[in-house]
Amino acid sequence: MINKVYLGIDIGGTAAKFGLVDENGNILHKDEFSVSFDGYETPILKTVLEKTEYFVASSGLDFREISGIGVSATGQIDSEKGEVIGSAGHIKNWVGSKIKESFEKKYSVKTIVINDANSAALGEKWIGAGIGHKNIVAITIGTGVGGGIIVDDKILLGKRGLAGEIGHIVIHGDGESCSCGNVGCLERYASTTALVRSVSKLQKENPTAFPKDFEENINGRKIFDALNENSLLKQAVDKWVDDISLGIISLVHIFNPEQVIIGGGVSTRKEFIEALSKKVHEKVMPRFAEGLEIVPAKLGNDAGLIGAIYYLKENKKNI
Repeated sequence: MINKVYLGIDIGGTAAKFGLVDENGNILHKDEFSVSFDGYETPILKTVLEKTEYFVASSGLDFREISGIGVSATGQIDSEKGEVIGSAGHIKNWVGSKIKESFEKKYSVKTIVINDANSAALGEKWIGAGIGHKNIVAITIGTGVGGGIIVDDKILLGKRGLAGEIGHIVIHGDGESCSCGNVGCLERYASTTALVRSVSKLQKENPTAFPKDFEENINGRKIFDALNENSLLKQAVDKWVDDISLGIISLVHIFNPEQVIIGGGVSTRKEFIEALSKKVHEKVMPRFAEGLEIVPAKLGNDAGLIGAIYYLKENKKNI
Protein backbone atom coordinates (compact mmCIF):
# COMPACT_ATOMS: atom_id res chain seq x y z
CA MET A 1 0.00 0.00 0.00
CA ILE A 2 1.32 3.44 -0.97
CA ASN A 3 1.48 5.75 2.04
CA LYS A 4 2.45 8.98 0.33
CA VAL A 5 2.24 10.40 -3.16
CA TYR A 6 4.22 13.44 -4.28
CA LEU A 7 3.86 15.67 -7.31
CA GLY A 8 7.07 16.18 -9.29
CA ILE A 9 7.33 18.85 -11.98
CA ASP A 10 10.31 19.38 -14.27
CA ILE A 11 10.12 22.76 -16.03
CA GLY A 12 12.36 23.06 -19.08
CA GLY A 13 12.71 25.72 -21.75
CA THR A 14 10.19 24.12 -24.10
CA ALA A 15 8.07 21.75 -22.00
CA ALA A 16 7.10 20.86 -18.45
CA LYS A 17 6.98 17.23 -17.35
CA PHE A 18 4.60 16.18 -14.58
CA GLY A 19 4.69 13.00 -12.51
CA LEU A 20 3.03 11.50 -9.47
CA VAL A 21 5.86 9.83 -7.58
CA ASP A 22 5.76 7.44 -4.63
CA GLU A 23 8.17 7.29 -1.68
CA ASN A 24 10.53 4.98 -3.56
CA GLY A 25 10.84 7.16 -6.66
CA ASN A 26 8.44 5.18 -8.82
CA ILE A 27 6.44 7.31 -11.28
CA LEU A 28 2.79 6.33 -11.01
CA HIS A 29 1.34 8.68 -13.61
CA LYS A 30 2.97 11.25 -15.89
CA ASP A 31 2.33 13.73 -18.69
CA GLU A 32 4.04 16.56 -20.53
CA PHE A 33 2.89 19.97 -21.80
CA SER A 34 4.45 22.72 -23.90
CA VAL A 35 5.45 25.96 -22.17
CA SER A 36 6.73 27.68 -25.33
CA PHE A 37 3.61 27.34 -27.50
CA ASP A 38 3.27 31.11 -28.04
CA GLY A 39 6.89 32.20 -27.75
CA TYR A 40 6.55 32.64 -23.96
CA GLU A 41 3.99 35.44 -24.31
CA THR A 42 2.06 33.42 -21.74
CA PRO A 43 4.51 33.28 -18.81
CA ILE A 44 5.82 29.77 -18.16
CA LEU A 45 4.70 29.87 -14.53
CA LYS A 46 1.11 30.70 -15.54
CA THR A 47 1.07 27.76 -17.96
CA VAL A 48 2.55 25.36 -15.39
CA LEU A 49 0.09 26.37 -12.67
CA GLU A 50 -2.85 25.77 -15.00
CA LYS A 51 -1.50 22.44 -16.27
CA THR A 52 -0.84 21.31 -12.70
CA GLU A 53 -4.54 21.57 -11.94
CA TYR A 54 -5.40 19.65 -15.10
CA PHE A 55 -2.76 16.96 -14.45
CA VAL A 56 -3.81 16.27 -10.88
CA ALA A 57 -7.47 16.12 -11.90
CA SER A 58 -6.66 13.68 -14.72
CA SER A 59 -4.89 11.40 -12.24
CA GLY A 60 -8.02 11.05 -10.13
CA LEU A 61 -6.37 12.55 -7.04
CA ASP A 62 -7.22 15.58 -4.97
CA PHE A 63 -4.55 18.06 -3.87
CA ARG A 64 -5.29 17.05 -0.26
CA GLU A 65 -3.88 13.60 -1.13
CA ILE A 66 -0.54 15.02 -2.31
CA SER A 67 2.15 15.08 0.40
CA GLY A 68 4.31 17.74 -1.24
CA ILE A 69 5.35 19.28 -4.55
CA GLY A 70 8.91 19.13 -5.85
CA VAL A 71 9.75 21.44 -8.75
CA SER A 72 12.84 21.09 -10.92
CA ALA A 73 13.26 24.26 -12.98
CA THR A 74 15.53 25.63 -15.68
CA GLY A 75 17.59 28.71 -14.89
CA GLN A 76 19.27 30.10 -11.80
CA ILE A 77 17.07 29.12 -8.88
CA ASP A 78 17.12 30.61 -5.39
CA SER A 79 16.21 27.36 -3.66
CA GLU A 80 15.40 28.99 -0.34
CA LYS A 81 12.87 31.40 -1.82
CA GLY A 82 11.83 29.06 -4.62
CA GLU A 83 12.27 31.82 -7.17
CA VAL A 84 13.91 32.15 -10.62
CA ILE A 85 16.62 34.79 -10.26
CA GLY A 86 18.51 34.36 -13.53
CA SER A 87 18.50 32.57 -16.87
CA ALA A 88 21.46 32.03 -19.21
CA GLY A 89 18.92 31.32 -21.95
CA HIS A 90 17.16 34.66 -21.55
CA ILE A 91 13.67 33.11 -21.67
CA LYS A 92 10.99 35.78 -21.79
CA ASN A 93 8.76 36.19 -18.71
CA TRP A 94 10.72 33.64 -16.66
CA VAL A 95 13.21 35.49 -14.45
CA GLY A 96 11.42 36.69 -11.33
CA SER A 97 8.90 33.85 -11.33
CA LYS A 98 7.97 33.08 -7.71
CA ILE A 99 7.36 29.36 -8.11
CA LYS A 100 7.19 28.27 -4.46
CA GLU A 101 5.02 31.19 -3.37
CA SER A 102 2.63 30.77 -6.31
CA PHE A 103 2.15 27.02 -5.84
CA GLU A 104 1.63 27.22 -2.11
CA LYS A 105 -0.82 30.09 -2.46
CA LYS A 106 -2.89 28.40 -5.18
CA TYR A 107 -2.83 24.77 -4.03
CA SER A 108 -2.03 24.93 -0.29
CA VAL A 109 0.60 22.18 -0.70
CA LYS A 110 4.13 22.68 0.59
CA THR A 111 6.53 23.15 -2.35
CA ILE A 112 10.28 23.13 -2.88
CA VAL A 113 12.15 24.33 -5.98
CA ILE A 114 15.61 23.34 -7.25
CA ASN A 115 17.58 23.90 -10.45
CA ASP A 116 16.89 21.19 -13.04
CA ALA A 117 20.50 20.04 -13.43
CA ASN A 118 20.93 19.73 -9.65
CA SER A 119 17.64 17.87 -9.51
CA ALA A 120 18.70 15.43 -12.23
CA ALA A 121 21.90 14.71 -10.27
CA LEU A 122 19.82 13.89 -7.19
CA GLY A 123 17.51 11.66 -9.19
CA GLU A 124 20.45 9.64 -10.48
CA LYS A 125 21.88 9.39 -6.98
CA TRP A 126 18.57 8.18 -5.54
CA ILE A 127 17.51 5.46 -7.97
CA GLY A 128 19.74 5.84 -11.03
CA ALA A 129 23.40 5.39 -11.93
CA GLY A 130 24.63 6.89 -8.67
CA ILE A 131 23.03 4.51 -6.17
CA GLY A 132 25.37 3.94 -3.24
CA HIS A 133 27.72 6.82 -4.07
CA LYS A 134 28.18 9.91 -1.90
CA ASN A 135 30.46 12.05 -4.08
CA ILE A 136 29.22 12.55 -7.62
CA VAL A 137 29.68 15.01 -10.47
CA ALA A 138 26.74 14.78 -12.87
CA ILE A 139 26.94 16.40 -16.30
CA THR A 140 24.15 16.65 -18.86
CA ILE A 141 25.28 17.18 -22.45
CA GLY A 142 22.62 18.46 -24.83
CA THR A 143 21.68 21.82 -26.29
CA GLY A 144 23.81 23.22 -23.49
CA VAL A 145 25.85 21.72 -20.67
CA GLY A 146 24.35 21.45 -17.20
CA GLY A 147 25.41 19.74 -14.06
CA GLY A 148 25.07 19.01 -10.40
CA ILE A 149 27.65 18.23 -7.73
CA ILE A 150 27.00 15.95 -4.77
CA VAL A 151 29.47 16.17 -1.90
CA ASP A 152 29.26 13.85 1.10
CA ASP A 153 25.75 12.78 0.12
CA LYS A 154 24.39 16.35 -0.21
CA ILE A 155 23.76 18.44 -3.31
CA LEU A 156 26.11 21.44 -3.44
CA LEU A 157 23.90 24.54 -3.75
CA GLY A 158 26.13 27.37 -2.61
CA LYS A 159 24.95 30.64 -1.07
CA ARG A 160 21.74 31.04 -3.09
CA GLY A 161 21.28 27.67 -4.76
CA LEU A 162 23.29 28.61 -7.83
CA ALA A 163 26.23 26.21 -7.48
CA GLY A 164 26.91 23.62 -10.17
CA GLU A 165 26.94 25.82 -13.29
CA ILE A 166 29.34 23.37 -14.89
CA GLY A 167 28.67 24.63 -18.40
CA HIS A 168 30.21 27.99 -17.55
CA ILE A 169 33.60 26.99 -16.25
CA VAL A 170 36.24 28.32 -18.66
CA ILE A 171 38.34 25.80 -20.58
CA HIS A 172 39.75 28.15 -23.26
CA GLY A 173 40.79 31.58 -21.96
CA ASP A 174 40.85 33.15 -25.43
CA GLY A 175 37.93 31.14 -26.74
CA GLU A 176 34.50 31.80 -28.23
CA SER A 177 32.03 34.23 -26.69
CA CYS A 178 29.32 32.61 -24.57
CA SER A 179 25.71 33.67 -23.93
CA CYS A 180 26.63 34.21 -20.27
CA GLY A 181 28.93 37.09 -21.24
CA ASN A 182 32.20 35.25 -20.71
CA VAL A 183 34.49 33.57 -23.26
CA GLY A 184 35.72 30.01 -23.62
CA CYS A 185 33.01 28.36 -21.51
CA LEU A 186 32.71 24.57 -21.50
CA GLU A 187 29.19 24.85 -22.95
CA ARG A 188 30.53 26.52 -26.10
CA TYR A 189 32.71 23.49 -26.81
CA ALA A 190 31.19 20.48 -25.05
CA SER A 191 27.47 20.69 -25.88
CA THR A 192 25.90 18.63 -28.65
CA THR A 193 25.12 21.99 -30.25
CA ALA A 194 28.86 22.71 -30.36
CA LEU A 195 29.56 19.35 -32.02
CA VAL A 196 26.90 19.95 -34.65
CA ARG A 197 28.28 23.43 -35.27
CA SER A 198 31.82 22.15 -35.82
CA VAL A 199 30.64 19.34 -38.13
CA SER A 200 28.54 21.80 -40.17
CA LYS A 201 31.61 23.96 -40.61
CA LEU A 202 33.66 20.94 -41.70
CA GLN A 203 31.03 19.99 -44.21
CA LYS A 204 30.99 23.43 -45.81
CA GLU A 205 34.77 23.35 -46.08
CA ASN A 206 34.80 19.77 -47.45
CA PRO A 207 31.47 19.29 -49.29
CA THR A 208 32.55 16.19 -51.22
CA ALA A 209 33.71 14.35 -48.10
CA PHE A 210 30.18 13.86 -46.71
CA PRO A 211 27.11 11.95 -47.94
CA LYS A 212 24.64 14.07 -49.91
CA ASP A 213 21.88 13.73 -47.31
CA PHE A 214 24.16 14.53 -44.37
CA GLU A 215 23.60 18.27 -44.48
CA GLU A 216 19.90 18.03 -43.62
CA ASN A 217 19.07 17.93 -39.90
CA ILE A 218 22.57 17.18 -38.64
CA ASN A 219 22.36 15.93 -35.07
CA GLY A 220 24.38 13.90 -32.59
CA ARG A 221 22.77 10.61 -33.62
CA LYS A 222 23.53 11.12 -37.31
CA ILE A 223 27.14 12.09 -36.52
CA PHE A 224 27.79 8.99 -34.40
CA ASP A 225 26.05 6.70 -36.88
CA ALA A 226 28.46 7.84 -39.63
CA LEU A 227 31.53 8.01 -37.41
CA ASN A 228 33.28 4.89 -38.67
CA GLU A 229 32.82 5.89 -42.30
CA ASN A 230 34.33 9.37 -42.20
CA SER A 231 37.77 10.40 -40.93
CA LEU A 232 36.79 14.08 -40.68
CA LEU A 233 33.91 13.20 -38.40
CA LYS A 234 36.26 11.15 -36.23
CA GLN A 235 38.57 14.13 -35.89
CA ALA A 236 35.70 16.45 -34.96
CA VAL A 237 34.30 14.05 -32.36
CA ASP A 238 37.74 13.39 -30.91
CA LYS A 239 38.32 17.14 -30.47
CA TRP A 240 34.86 17.47 -28.90
CA VAL A 241 35.48 14.62 -26.46
CA ASP A 242 38.83 16.20 -25.61
CA ASP A 243 37.11 19.47 -24.72
CA ILE A 244 34.56 17.66 -22.54
CA SER A 245 37.40 15.87 -20.78
CA LEU A 246 39.09 19.20 -19.96
CA GLY A 247 36.06 20.28 -17.98
CA ILE A 248 35.71 16.93 -16.23
CA ILE A 249 39.41 16.81 -15.30
CA SER A 250 39.14 20.19 -13.58
CA LEU A 251 36.01 19.08 -11.70
CA VAL A 252 37.64 15.82 -10.63
CA HIS A 253 40.64 17.70 -9.24
CA ILE A 254 38.36 20.07 -7.29
CA PHE A 255 35.76 17.63 -5.94
CA ASN A 256 37.50 14.23 -5.96
CA PRO A 257 34.29 12.33 -6.85
CA GLU A 258 33.84 8.58 -6.88
CA GLN A 259 31.75 8.88 -10.01
CA VAL A 260 31.08 11.17 -12.97
CA ILE A 261 27.62 10.57 -14.45
CA ILE A 262 27.05 11.67 -18.05
CA GLY A 263 23.49 12.46 -19.14
CA GLY A 264 21.93 13.54 -22.42
CA GLY A 265 21.25 11.59 -25.61
CA VAL A 266 24.93 11.05 -26.38
CA SER A 267 25.40 9.18 -23.10
CA THR A 268 23.77 6.11 -24.68
CA ARG A 269 26.75 5.78 -27.02
CA LYS A 270 29.12 3.26 -25.47
CA GLU A 271 32.02 4.37 -27.68
CA PHE A 272 31.62 7.94 -26.43
CA ILE A 273 31.62 7.00 -22.74
CA GLU A 274 34.66 4.73 -23.25
CA ALA A 275 36.63 7.41 -25.15
CA LEU A 276 35.78 10.06 -22.56
CA SER A 277 36.70 7.80 -19.65
CA LYS A 278 40.03 6.96 -21.28
CA LYS A 279 40.94 10.64 -21.79
CA VAL A 280 39.99 11.59 -18.23
CA HIS A 281 41.87 8.70 -16.62
CA GLU A 282 44.97 9.47 -18.70
CA LYS A 283 45.10 13.13 -17.66
CA VAL A 284 43.96 13.32 -14.02
CA MET A 285 46.53 12.93 -11.28
CA PRO A 286 46.96 9.23 -10.46
CA ARG A 287 45.41 9.26 -6.98
CA PHE A 288 42.30 11.01 -8.31
CA ALA A 289 41.88 8.30 -10.94
CA GLU A 290 41.76 5.50 -8.38
CA GLY A 291 38.24 4.08 -8.27
CA LEU A 292 36.88 6.89 -10.48
CA GLU A 293 33.96 5.81 -12.68
CA ILE A 294 32.70 7.62 -15.77
CA VAL A 295 29.23 6.19 -16.40
CA PRO A 296 26.08 6.97 -18.41
CA ALA A 297 22.96 8.25 -16.65
CA LYS A 298 20.07 5.79 -16.30
CA LEU A 299 16.90 7.83 -15.74
CA GLY A 300 16.74 9.78 -19.00
CA ASN A 301 14.10 12.51 -19.10
CA ASP A 302 12.60 11.42 -15.78
CA ALA A 303 15.69 12.34 -13.71
CA GLY A 304 14.59 15.92 -13.01
CA LEU A 305 11.16 15.25 -11.59
CA ILE A 306 12.40 12.23 -9.61
CA GLY A 307 15.26 14.27 -8.18
CA ALA A 308 12.89 17.03 -7.13
CA ILE A 309 10.97 14.54 -5.01
CA TYR A 310 14.20 13.25 -3.46
CA TYR A 311 15.15 16.83 -2.56
CA LEU A 312 11.66 17.36 -1.13
CA LYS A 313 11.91 14.24 1.01
CA GLU A 314 15.44 15.11 2.21
CA ASN A 315 14.40 18.61 3.24
CA LYS A 316 11.31 17.81 5.27
CA LYS A 317 12.14 20.52 7.77
CA ASN A 318 11.53 23.06 4.99
CA ILE A 319 8.03 21.75 4.28
